[in-house]
Amino acid sequence: MIPGTPNMVIPIEAFILAGACLLDYAIGDPRWLPHPVRLIGAAIAGGESALRRVARSPLTERIAGGVLTVVVVAVTGALTFIVQEYILGIVAGHTLLSAPALLSLGVLILLAATTIALRGLGDAAALVILDLEAGNLARARRNLSMIVGRDTEGLSESSCAKATIETVSENLSDGVIAPLFYFTVGGLPLAMAYKAVNTLDSMIGYRNDRYRHFGWAAARLDDLANFIPARIAGGLIVLSALLGRAASAKNAWRIMRRDGRNHLSPNSGVPEAAMAGALGIRLGGTSTYGGVSVAKPTIGDADHSVSTAHARLAVRIMQTAAVIGIGCAVAARWGFA
Repeated sequence: MIPGTPNMVIPIEAFILAGACLLDYAIGDPRWLPHPVRLIGAAIAGGESALRRVARSPLTERIAGGVLTVVVVAVTGALTFIVQEYILGIVAGHTLLSAPALLSLGVLILLAATTIALRGLGDAAALVILDLEAGNLARARRNLSMIVGRDTEGLSESSCAKATIETVSENLSDGVIAPLFYFTVGGLPLAMAYKAVNTLDSMIGYRNDRYRHFGWAAARLDDLANFIPARIAGGLIVLSALLGRAASAKNAWRIMRRDGRNHLSPNSGVPEAAMAGALGIRLGGTSTYGGVSVAKPTIGDADHSVSTAHARLAVRIMQTAAVIGIGCAVAARWGFA
């Protein structure tokens, strides 16, 4: 709690979370703003470089990668906790509307906002959709390459729309629901620790020759950390389809249950399947990564050909699901206080 008026106290973490979501909605993730993920990424890169000097076999690579994963996540959470407690110590000695309290809370709100990527996800998807609607397929492919891992050269308009829908669905879980979930459970330190897990997976959690052993721990920890959020995200997509008129909640639920495991990831398939069912389209299938064709299971039924209109509707469903998730998270933190 933080001091408000003489007869009122405000749940501080609910206040911070609500402020963080509003800040993310207002400014997103501008490149000029310092971001903790850049520091986390630098620590991962430096740690990998140092540890690879002694990791010479598959076993030692696994050990080294495991050590790096544990240290990065633990240090991120611990440092965030120390910073948070120091700032809260400043806040505790002042009333809510005093300059020191407002500035201190502003720092915590800013830190919390860096764990959420709703505005950035929506804006990035919107760029691709606008390009497709304008008939500029070449630019759509370039913008799409900024948010997906697959090769985008040569993709058709329908394939670009499908890839956009898949990344919107998957990143609803990774970029929005998971941070909200961990903030609700353990406050800002746990949300930032999750961000470290997610960054580790995005940097070293690959199944290629370089990271198959070194990144094993990071990939498995990311799978574990996203297990519950992915299923919450899928449920929220179903609920969002229920609230809208252009999507089928019943089909979203059916396809999520049927095809949620039809993915190389144990989690990404759940929200993707819910979205595919809501839109009545088929996702998944073979994609190319670094020139290598990778066969993936299909998700959903091809009731309709995937179009740009489906991608735009997917963004609306994602945003509705995120708003519901934000409301639930803020209410939960308020209730915990």
